[in-house]
Amino acid sequence: MRSIRLDAVLVQAVIAGALSFAHLHDIAAAAGQDGWKAWAYPISVDLLLVAAWRRIRTLRAAEASARVAWCWFSIALAASLGANVATAGLLNVQEVPAWLRILVAGWPALAFFGGTLLAHTTPPEAEEPAAASPVPVEEASEPAPASAVSVERPELAEPAPEIEPSPAPIPAESAPVPAPAAAAGVPPALVEHARKLADSHRAQTGEPIGTDTLRSRLGVPAPLAEAIATQLT
Repeated sequence: MRSIRLDAVLVQAVIAGALSFAHLHDIAAAAGQDGWKAWAYPISVDLLLVAAWRRIRTLRAAEASARVAWCWFSIALAASLGANVATAGLLNVQEVPAWLRILVAGWPALAFFGGTLLAHTTPPEAEEPAAASPVPVEEASEPAPASAVSVERPELAEPAPEIEPSPAPIPAESAPVPAPAAAAGVPPALVEHARKLADSHRAQTGEPIGTDTLRSRLGVPAPLAEAIATQLT
């Protein structure tokens, strides 16, 4: 069976809290708050003090502003400390001044307002990290190849000139293939940009870039992507 060990710090905190609790009760009773109301005042002051301190720690851990929490912590500490000092013979409990009666009577509304503000003073939520872009950072920071592609794309997308039909039927094996013609019209800047994309893809995945991936990265038609892939091999 584990032995019960008393913590000196805990014992000191209990004694100090009990004394402060009694002083607040005496001040509330002297100010005209009798019965259970006199016992509720020290509970309200101590709870506001503890709630403000916990909110300060939470906001500081989240690196947020804790000025509101510090304000209410100071108010609760002043109320507790003022009651302790007032019961040391500085205040005649038989003839309590009117300003003290006003403060004691207005404390419940003030404590309720402070507790509500502390409950709604929450640290900001951490922002979710942005999704990783498929294009590497070093490639996204190079505007020259991207601009070249966007400017020259209308010329690349022009259809090949139509071949006038001849009277005799053209065999299937002699039909013109658009891939070599498209390959001959690929700008060098576009090929250089595609080569950078292929090198980056190989560095990331360890595999050569496919035609579909190259087409989606460059935003060009499939025949042109095949022609560029042919030049990269």
